[in-house]
Amino acid sequence: MRRLHAIVDGRVQGVGFRYFTQYEATKRQLTGWVKNNESGTVELEVQGNEEAIQSFIEKLHEGSPFAKVTNIEIKDITPIPNEKTFRIIY
Repeated sequence: MRRLHAIVDGRVQGVGFRYFTQYEATKRQLTGWVKNNESGTVELEVQGNEEAIQSFIEKLHEGSPFAKVTNIEIKDITPIPNEKTFRIIY
């Protein structure tokens, strides 16, 4: 079990990027959350098995159809036991 914290830079707000992130995480049975930051970045935490997380991060780099991801800053953090969903924080 691995958990990552990430900050995504680029054109990632107002383009459906949070919904894309939630869809891709749920598809891979990952848990966590995603939210917009005032700085124009998107912040997220994602948790699950290593293979699913790697696939998820690769998909984030591609971005949603209208997004343009320029950078993703990633760090490992402590997993949260018993987390059940991947949610969008508004």
